[in-house]
Amino acid sequence: MGGGIFSHFIRNRAVRCCAGVTSLVIALFASPTSFAAGTAGSDGPDCSRTYTLALHDHGLLYSAATDTGIDKDFSDELIRRSGCKVNVSLMSRARIWQLIESGALDFSLSGITNPERDKYAAFAWYFSNKYYLLVRKDAGITRLSDVARNEHFQLGVIRSFRYSTNANRMVDQLSAANRVSQAGGLEPLYDALLLNRIQGMIMEPFDYPVVEEKRIREATSVISFDDPSVLHGMIMSRKALPPAEQEKWRALVNGMLADGTVLRIFQKYFSAELAAAMVEFQSKP
Repeated sequence: MGGGIFSHFIRNRAVRCCAGVTSLVIALFASPTSFAAGTAGSDGPDCSRTYTLALHDHGLLYSAATDTGIDKDFSDELIRRSGCKVNVSLMSRARIWQLIESGALDFSLSGITNPERDKYAAFAWYFSNKYYLLVRKDAGITRLSDVARNEHFQLGVIRSFRYSTNANRMVDQLSAANRVSQAGGLEPLYDALLLNRIQGMIMEPFDYPVVEEKRIREATSVISFDDPSVLHGMIMSRKALPPAEQEKWRALVNGMLADGTVLRIFQKYFSAELAAAMVEFQSKP
């Protein structure tokens, strides 16, 4: 059954939505939220200005429809500990990277790096995960090597996303052959997959609840890229935050890891086994 890789990891119960669903308009134009000054102590971040943090709509990381998700929980606690005022908004991933590079956005979450991004972004790591190829069963793809041999195979990706080593290699090779379709988010890719406009897409554990839906599960299978887990972290704009301030925010993230806060957040959405594997990356070689 497509998706069997994750089935014993994901919590059986549905993630509880907030009683009051926050509208997309509010998410986009949220007013600053004040927290008690001094929460972070004298060694905490400089709270003399209001900061900006952008979330992106992506499966269990954040749902704009319900205003819930791992990154929402993470940002709420990070802001509380900082004692600073932070404007939280919703943006596409492509827009987030543009504003981080220009210095017009201070923070985002669940980002991965590469040599180009390292030039303008710093990171505070808080989890890692692996990537998988979700393919239509009727595409005749049973192993990764089948993709290159099937000239009709079209891959769908989210615009500006990068993945693990083998996943990135596949994206780059298929892009060069004009066999990649880009979308702004997951939903258009799922639609294109079901309509057979694309035959595969790259996914990660945050996407699994949708893949479990009957219409997608019955039409697809999952193939592992067999890459090591990739670190994800809070993204900090180098233009907006001097190195000393980056270290202060990184210390807050490390504190959330050390006291088990990040693990407890992930356990709300995943089984204890998968949550621990994703969060306890410090012990990995």
